[in-house]
Amino acid sequence: MSNEDTIGQQALEWALATQEADFAGWDGLVRWLEEDPRHADAYDRALAAGNAMAELTALAGPVLPRAANDDAPSAVIQRERRARRGWLYGALAASVLAIVAVPFWQMRPQPYSVVTAMGETDSVELADGSRILLNGGTRLTLDRGNIRFARLERGEALFEVRHNASDPFVVVTGDVRLVDAGTAFNVIQTGSALDVAVSEGVVIVNPEAENVRLPAGRRAQVDGATDGITVSDIARDQIGSWRSGQLSFADAPLADVAAALERSIGTRVAVSSAMAARPFSGVIQIRGRDAQAIARIAPVLGARAVRRADGWELIGTDETP
Repeated sequence: MSNEDTIGQQALEWALATQEADFAGWDGLVRWLEEDPRHADAYDRALAAGNAMAELTALAGPVLPRAANDDAPSAVIQRERRARRGWLYGALAASVLAIVAVPFWQMRPQPYSVVTAMGETDSVELADGSRILLNGGTRLTLDRGNIRFARLERGEALFEVRHNASDPFVVVTGDVRLVDAGTAFNVIQTGSALDVAVSEGVVIVNPEAENVRLPAGRRAQVDGATDGITVSDIARDQIGSWRSGQLSFADAPLADVAAALERSIGTRVAVSSAMAARPFSGVIQIRGRDAQAIARIAPVLGARAVRRADGWELIGTDETP
């Protein structure tokens, strides 16, 4: 049983106990309430079931007075009272559990993960109408207890969010918190680096700290090593272009291009240190392409593709394999 469950059960027991006419544990109740702020909240929720308690008490009915000539022994009368009290206590417990335990269950975190292999895509429809599209090599953690939250562990995902100003959608990735103030944005998590680009609406990066506001057509790249944030323009048709079977780049380092190819095609693509920072601009068609396509794509990047044991490596045309 979790700590929240234990507190809920204790609150239920206190609420039921205080219904007894001979309850004498008020000092203990006060001490319990003062132990933890959560205790008072749980106790209030248990007492909120008071209407059900009153109804059940009425159903139990008063103990009818015995006729003057009823000579039943007092022991029998006491057993009847105990039986009635036991029935009432059990009914109250069942009622309060029905009313109180359900909210506890709903509030408990209910995480689950959606994972895609390299070269595989997936989509998740959320109950509020939002949709998340996952590119290859992605791990996303969601919570059935809070559908307005997602944690991107690695990879790339495009969020198409049903905007709600009173309940913003939050994406956490690494140490960065992204808060939706719009509708559509793409997030890439690779190692300690983060890239978020907005195609519609607005996203706020770390609202409690840097508070960087990204409108549509802007992107933020976060360096996990330095926590530095670089903001730049980006063409909207480049954002999440992998959905349409192509990858679009504008002065992207070849290392980033290789990582995008790896996610979309499903094969390991490394880059030599001499080529990693070389910029590339252009569009690469990836729909229907497999691992062998890397050899044909490399010349477009101004590189050569060399077969390695675990995949491919992009090297300069004048580099020794």
